[in-house]
Amino acid sequence: MQRLAPLMEEPMDEEDQEDERGGGRRSKRSKSWKKWIKTQLQFIVFPKKPDMKLLLSVMGCPLFPVPPLSKISLQQVSSSAQYIIQQFAAATGCKKLAGEIKNTFVTGKITMTMVNDLNGSAAVSSASSVSHKGCFVMWQMLPEKWLIELVGGGHKISAGSDGEITWRYTPWLGDHAAKGAIRPLRRALQGLDPLTISSVFSSAQFVGEKEINGKDCFILKLSTDQIDLSRRSDSTAEMIKHVAFGYFSQKSGLLICLEDSSLTRIQIPGTVPTYWETSMSSCMEDYRAIEGSEVVIAHSGKTDVLISRFGETLKGGISVTRMEEKWTIDDVAFDVPGLSVDCFIPPKEMKMDFHHQDAQKHLPNYNR
Repeated sequence: MQRLAPLMEEPMDEEDQEDERGGGRRSKRSKSWKKWIKTQLQFIVFPKKPDMKLLLSVMGCPLFPVPPLSKISLQQVSSSAQYIIQQFAAATGCKKLAGEIKNTFVTGKITMTMVNDLNGSAAVSSASSVSHKGCFVMWQMLPEKWLIELVGGGHKISAGSDGEITWRYTPWLGDHAAKGAIRPLRRALQGLDPLTISSVFSSAQFVGEKEINGKDCFILKLSTDQIDLSRRSDSTAEMIKHVAFGYFSQKSGLLICLEDSSLTRIQIPGTVPTYWETSMSSCMEDYRAIEGSEVVIAHSGKTDVLISRFGETLKGGISVTRMEEKWTIDDVAFDVPGLSVDCFIPPKEMKMDFHHQDAQKHLPNYNR
């Protein structure tokens, strides 16, 4: 059985799904990248109605660049970063989550908008901006098991992790697994899951200070290591970098802004390379305690996304697509009855393929 195609940040249509059913996943992947690039180039030259598939693929269920630590101590302080995280843990009350709260249930609303800046121009046409409203529901068993379902613009997508496999489903792509280490859902780190935020940033590097929205903040930086970048790459798409920055208020200790950016080199055999840089910036607001607990989370926020494409194949220089999402949290509940590990089981075929590959790794190679 062949390897599952990785979780991708670009949409695919029904023709791509037919290619996958017929086999030849590698050729299908090359064709899908070629078609995706061609479609986007046409989109830039001949503007048309914004594609909800692109909005959902990029902003719906993205993963954070790095995995959380397996074990963290919210008491130990041996670096500037750990001191900042200790202040964040105290401000959010997330120590209550560790050991006492078994699971979390969240519902929220979203509004997504896509605006196209032709050739990187700063001029934005209001006529090209269309908003799509939607909603999502997320379940989580701290820290590595989570599931999200999101609806917007007439489409429903979902993603999940059982601690072994991270996967995503879209109507135009089907079920796909993510390459590399098991990573948390980025949406959970947008002020929504303080324990996971504490975990991932405990290993961060303190890199300075900056004012964000009138608030003085400490800056913590995380970078995906080279091994995981290689695991997330293949012969067509090479992941060059994926870094994240957390901006923590010096006054309140809360996470005010979350940024991450990735750079990917795309090269279909026989063509010159094209580079794609995706930058996401999320600002969190309205931190409030959850009813019946001392845990504080952000109840609203805004994410801005810039996708920059450059290379010899793009005439006129860099092309930029701008996207925006606003969200609000409606309800949060802890220790929901009936939520068990069985709720996070990935699609059957994906689970079988994962265990098959794991078994193959331990078989002797008689062809050496």
